[in-house]
Amino acid sequence: MKDLPLNALRAFAAVYECGGVRPAARLLDIAHSSVSRHLRELEAWLGVELMEKRDGHRSLAFTAAGEALGRSSVASLRDLSAAVTRLREQRKGNGITIETTPSIAARWLLPRLPALEAAHPWIEVSVVVEQRLTALADGGVDFSIRMGNGPWQGFACDPLMDDALYPVVGRSLWNQHAKSLGAGKTDDVRLIHDRDPHAAWQLWQAHYPLAASDLRSGPRFASSDLVLRAAAQSQGMALARDRLARDDVAAGTLIRPFGGQQVTLPDAYWILRDPSTPERVAVTAAIAWLKQEAAA
Repeated sequence: MKDLPLNALRAFAAVYECGGVRPAARLLDIAHSSVSRHLRELEAWLGVELMEKRDGHRSLAFTAAGEALGRSSVASLRDLSAAVTRLREQRKGNGITIETTPSIAARWLLPRLPALEAAHPWIEVSVVVEQRLTALADGGVDFSIRMGNGPWQGFACDPLMDDALYPVVGRSLWNQHAKSLGAGKTDDVRLIHDRDPHAAWQLWQAHYPLAASDLRSGPRFASSDLVLRAAAQSQGMALARDRLARDDVAAGTLIRPFGGQQVTLPDAYWILRDPSTPERVAVTAAIAWLKQEAAA
């Protein structure tokens, strides 16, 4: 590690990302001759060519080794920059970083951030969106909000709130099929599927049998937010999580065709923390406020 030519790697990553020596020099705010020197140093250190001249020596192109190193170095430097930024933010006693999924962030957390900041104006909130618990595992965030039942080994898990499932359709689809849906007939409406196993149509079918020809057909999405967007666009009928769909239902963007029928999901959302991380006042206050908001 101590022998890595970090400046040369940074220059090469900039060349790869920008597509040339001169734009990389502008990005790094150094002379293009310095960038070229760094590239030569890196090739000499590695013992392989990373770039080669083409089109009569008028342009440079990456070799196979250059492509591989370019992708890796850009991704690694981005991760390093993000980790450093998070750690610098955490050094502020009033700064907290929350990690969660795109759907929870867009549908539940983001609309509540203004109220959290109004209740605790001294807290500075940053949000990291990740499908996996990467940042929490790396110690780059204070806590994570997750849906499901785990298990999340190695983390302190605290239940945040329950949830409920119910079908929803867009207004246009409802206007077309209100009579048949009101009578419980769903043969003419295709189903939209969430890849979340806790929001599968089979779970709804076990409580409220549907007159549908095939519970498995229809489009599938890996994001609850996309599922709800597709339903709002009347692409089909979706099985919605109440915590994520409630605002759209209240606004009339999504319609519940079966009234108050729903399936309860106890302890559907959790707050996860690294048990080895010391507690801070800002983090404790934010978690307490989120729990209060979830219980409202």
